[in-house]
Amino acid sequence: PDDMRSAVDAQAKARGYGTASEYVRDLIRRDLDRQALRTLLDEGRKSARDEPLSPQTFDTLRERAVRVADEAS
Repeated sequence: PDDMRSAVDAQAKARGYGTASEYVRDLIRRDLDRQALRTLLDEGRKSARDEPLSPQTFDTLRERAVRVADEAS
């Protein structure tokens, strides 16, 4: 619809994207990243580790999430 196109165009311009398509692609990539991270966090939660998570563990999870998101795109 025209009103949605106008809103997307305005957001793209306000956020410094060259086109609305670039903005939408970035939104999709970010959503895929969030989904991948959520999946990894759920896997970690289900693994029932008793010791606290270290910063290194979070770095590893973040790297895996990025890799999974890259493979999805």
